[in-house]
This record gives sequence, structure tokens and C-alpha cells, in this order.
Amino acid sequence: MSVPGGFSETKDATKETQKLCDQVKPEVEVKRGKKFKEYVAVKYSKQIGAGANFLIKVHVGGDNYILLSVFEALDFNGGAVELKDVQENKTNEDPLTPF
Repeated sequence: MSVPGGFSETKDATKETQKLCDQVKPEVEVKRGKKFKEYVAVKYSKQIGAGANFLIKVHVGGDNYILLSVFEALDFNGGAVELKDVQENKTNEDPLTPF
């Protein structure tokens, strides 16, 4: 159950979640100075407001994961997708918490 104004419970990633990740992948690679051969969204949490904030756990190979903070504007505001931040050196067990 989600708290009003808070993030939802963590859910398994969907095709839509992967699409968001794919849209910001070039920026993630530039920010981190590396290319990711493996880049698969596995979990996400969502917060609705003037658009949607997403926390997304992405498997990038082996035991390595990254966390993405992504904002998706509402359609009537252009529907743009923006990478807010990236955290590296995460594991599958690390929780999705706002950063």
C-alpha cells in the first residue's frame, strides 16, 4: 500500500518501466563513464504528483545493480522523461528508497 504523496510499494518491473530505462540509458552511461552491455529493469517504485517519479533497480551484469531516479512529465506537459540521479554499487537486496 502506498502512502499519499509517497512512493508505492516495490513492484516487479514492466515493459513500460524498461522503456523508461531505455530512454535514459545514454545519459546514464555518460554520467557513469561506462557502457552497460546488460541493462534490465527488475524492480520499481512510483510516486504520483505533477507527473511521476520512479525509482528503478536495473541489473547491469553479474551481481551488479544500479538505481535510477527518473521523472516522467504528464502528457499535457510534454511527457518528457528526465534522469534525476543514478546510484551504483547496489545489490539485488538493496531496497528502493528515495535519493
